[in-house]
Amino acid sequence: MRKLLLLVFLFAANAFSQEKHYSVEANYFYGSIWEHNPNISQLITGHPYGVLLHFNRKTYGEEAWESRYNYPNVGFSLSYQDLKNEHLGENFGAYAHLGFYFLNRHLLLKVGQGLAVTTNPYHPDKNYRNNAYGSRLLSSTIFTGNLQFENIIGGLGFQTGLSLIHYSNADFKSPNSSTNTLALSMGLNYDLNHDLKRTYIPKDPKMPFSAPFRYNFVLRSGVNTTGVIGSESYPFLTLSAYADKALNHKSTLQAGAEIFLSRAMEEYIYYYSVAFPLVGTTGDEDAKRVGIFAGHQLTFRKLSLITHLGYYVYYPYDKYVDRVYNRIGLQREIWKDIFGSVTVRSHGANAEAVEFSIGYRL
Repeated sequence: MRKLLLLVFLFAANAFSQEKHYSVEANYFYGSIWEHNPNISQLITGHPYGVLLHFNRKTYGEEAWESRYNYPNVGFSLSYQDLKNEHLGENFGAYAHLGFYFLNRHLLLKVGQGLAVTTNPYHPDKNYRNNAYGSRLLSSTIFTGNLQFENIIGGLGFQTGLSLIHYSNADFKSPNSSTNTLALSMGLNYDLNHDLKRTYIPKDPKMPFSAPFRYNFVLRSGVNTTGVIGSESYPFLTLSAYADKALNHKSTLQAGAEIFLSRAMEEYIYYYSVAFPLVGTTGDEDAKRVGIFAGHQLTFRKLSLITHLGYYVYYPYDKYVDRVYNRIGLQREIWKDIFGSVTVRSHGANAEAVEFSIGYRL
């Protein structure tokens, strides 16, 4: 595994060195799994460790959004982690990331979203103790915060800080208790073009900004489970309508309503009416939900970060999930006023579904 990561690292470094201005980072991390859910306590038996590799393209303001965010870096990351538990196994991840600079460009905060593969997922006979990963393919998110010093000796520098690594399948297959690793990290960075001197293009002078209210209609769908171990995956459909108001080139406020149609919730109601008749579930309860929400859109050129906080105002069967829900994910402009997004809808730390969406903005 270490040899494979080294080969990938050297290959990417060679490829990037042919372009304008790139850098690479290699970090070793060592930490602990956070017990966010008591159901995973039996899986926390050691201190996970691993490697994070980052391949970055530096920005200098050629596009307006770059200067608005203090010239971030963009790129992709690779990860390897040993969870130090025989039932969890090892995870391998690939991510797209954005890195934001602070403190005279010595503090680098990076967020990445991608996919991971686990070597030892849940199996009812062979690995029934792993209630964290119900599938081999996982969604994964990384957050890193490093004090970084570049070009100390030639193009070589170092960094040290904290990393948070999250793995979950967002309940498209049960079980899905997920894991979060909080770790200390340290490593080296190398500026592949350290002899190239570049200057940052200054921000455009602030101009008056005004934008009208816009109206959006979104169709969200995917599959998820009832949350009961052994449950099949069922389709769902969410219809959303909301208004938005852009405050500036970066921030847009949103508010609206949506209706949720869930086959998994229908199956959950039926399951509880049969398995736990004394609870009071009859099986005839309405599985539809209606929610209202407010949110924010943070825009980076054609890509945006979406965050919503909502409440089910119509929720006849309230034993399925909490009434308050949140949504976070990425949205991208596809063509003119048509956009697509991938988001995770959760109730606190309990993810209900990954939503694949298509929308139209009036």
